[in-house]
Amino acid sequence: MPSIKRLETPLTQANLKNLRVGQRILISGFVYTARDAAHKRLTNAIDAKEKLPIPIDGQIIYYAGPSPTRPGEIIGSAGPTTATRVDVYTPKLLANGLKGMIGKGHRTPEVRMEMKKYGAVYFVTVGGAAALISQKITGVKIIAYEDLGTEAIRRLRVEDFPVLVANDLNGDDLFESGRNQYKREQ
Repeated sequence: MPSIKRLETPLTQANLKNLRVGQRILISGFVYTARDAAHKRLTNAIDAKEKLPIPIDGQIIYYAGPSPTRPGEIIGSAGPTTATRVDVYTPKLLANGLKGMIGKGHRTPEVRMEMKKYGAVYFVTVGGAAALISQKITGVKIIAYEDLGTEAIRRLRVEDFPVLVANDLNGDDLFESGRNQYKREQ
């Protein structure tokens, strides 16, 4: 089994170039949460040439809308959202320097092409393990769009946040290679 690689944010082309589909990664640093409504506002701001409320260049967006925080906890349940929900917005963010995304499920062929074009990667994490994932979040702050409630953009400080590389800089796809391997084994 391949070794686990550690990544610190912000991401650079140098620390992304050797990542390969299926590789286990532990991310530490800051990541931003954003779901559908926040993505729409971000892309509208790009279209209007407005300053974005978060830095995009070299950053990771985690497709999550954490549940309300219970007393004594840093964050509520923070599981991943299905990535295809934001695929319509992703190309504009990639064109503005976004280098990483975390979610669950596959990406559309169009988004995979744009990730390859702009040198970005897509990571997946386990849906259904939101409480466990939340333990890797050591700090949280609402940064923008507080009116969106759980879908507001948050800056998370994470330590050893577990993900798998689903799409790498070569355009390889974990879901496609998994299906192909399954077919060969049948």
